[in-house]
Amino acid sequence: MSSILFQPIMVGGVEIGNRFVRSATWDSSATADGEVTDASVHIFEDLARGGVGLIVTGYAYVSEPGKAAAGQYGISDDRHIAGLRRLAKAAHDHSARIAVQIAHTGGNVMLMKDPKRVALAPSHFESNPAPHRAFTAAEIEETIADFAAAATRAKEAGFDAVQLHFAHGYLGTQFLSPLTNQRTDEWGGSPENRRRFHIETLRAIRRAVGADYPLWAKLGAHEAEGGLSLGEALDALKAMVAEGLSAVEISAGQGAAAVRTARPEDEESPYFLTESAAAKRAVDIPVIAVGGIRSLARAEAIVRGGEADMISMSRPLIREPGLIARWQSGDTAPAKCISCNKCMAVVFQQGVLACQEEALLREQAAAG
Repeated sequence: MSSILFQPIMVGGVEIGNRFVRSATWDSSATADGEVTDASVHIFEDLARGGVGLIVTGYAYVSEPGKAAAGQYGISDDRHIAGLRRLAKAAHDHSARIAVQIAHTGGNVMLMKDPKRVALAPSHFESNPAPHRAFTAAEIEETIADFAAAATRAKEAGFDAVQLHFAHGYLGTQFLSPLTNQRTDEWGGSPENRRRFHIETLRAIRRAVGADYPLWAKLGAHEAEGGLSLGEALDALKAMVAEGLSAVEISAGQGAAAVRTARPEDEESPYFLTESAAAKRAVDIPVIAVGGIRSLARAEAIVRGGEADMISMSRPLIREPGLIARWQSGDTAPAKCISCNKCMAVVFQQGVLACQEEALLREQAAAG
């Protein structure tokens, strides 16, 4: 097709074959120790064969205290490298690029279901019912070093880029948001101090992997009332770009009201388009729009209209791993995904990532 979405783009010195990104998705396929499994590899093979330009893995924990969920990938130890290398190969064998998302859960440990665990967070916040306490300054420095070590492992495993998870209520969000960072030392208080963790993490990673290795971020720029303002989010983004950030995916930050997962009312209402368009005006790195984008026409309008450079999707690619190839072949019907969230419900309940609507249709077809 002649669509701009199927034209390549350079991001941090790496060419990506088209403008489509599989947004990071927890697939619960790893072992209890964070090791990649055959099921993990099959997921990435299907996505790469399906035509996605760049795949971002589900979040990989940078340390044991940073683990957020069962079945989560680990990148906290050198023993994880061999398995992660299998994921990189699965993508590259089918001409896709791949990034690993690295993360620390901070105080957001609700998926672990371990009442004995005391999580580490920037500060204690009443809205978090899980047992948690504030980091010491030394523990913050250790965590920054964990991120740098994880990025080094990602590079060794053959990933084309690293994405830092600074969204969705995890540690990066917790430091940046005034809702969850109540510290009075150099790591909290002013906007500059609340983004210090992000800046120091980027600096540490750049020292570890060099100036040319692509570093992306998923940034929570949309928050609940009383949380991070868009202006502060953009200031943080500009500061990160000055430290060598290569690309940014704009998403939700802290606060339950900030996270939207329902189907948009219409195709004119992607979730975070206001924020991604503002980011596009503010910085000169590629900006990725995510959330509620279900048609090729809407995706193209976003890119041609200068509201983003790339389009990121998750749930549509759970139901149709071959969606991008379908669109490129000329079948431009919208994604089949109806945003029912049954795929996420199954992950929580059974530890399996699958579209239940698609499975039901197949069962009905087989039954005649």
